[in-house]
Amino acid sequence: MKLISGNPGKRALNAHEPQPGADLAAPPVWMTERQKATWSEVVELSPPGLLKDVDASVFSVWVIAFDLYQEASEKLARTGMLIKAPNTGVPMQSPFLAIVNRQAQIMLKAAAEMGFTPASRSRVVVKRNTTIDDPWHDIAGG
Repeated sequence: MKLISGNPGKRALNAHEPQPGADLAAPPVWMTERQKATWSEVVELSPPGLLKDVDASVFSVWVIAFDLYQEASEKLARTGMLIKAPNTGVPMQSPFLAIVNRQAQIMLKAAAEMGFTPASRSRVVVKRNTTIDDPWHDIAGG
């Protein structure tokens, strides 16, 4: 995380820190078709090397929260923010509003962990594997 966020504390980096494996690819088979479509779209739009296979659990949380957020938002748009209480007919807040708000919180927390928000993205540095066939590259400090 320090390499990704630019090592803001300027503390020594662990030279033996485990490195994540492959880039994140296919969505889990248990996701709905809508969730799989969101997964694939966001993976495709993300910078290369940002999402790794070990990020699947956090990314799954984000994808599912986004799906629930969309569904609740669609229902909230149909019903409005106030509904009549079933037994009394008194106006009350739509239960979909609470779902929208909670899923937004979950999405923002997971998004910040993965560098999806503007603030967290500004701290992300994705190292690309570049091989330079130049014997002077290492000598010159490149």
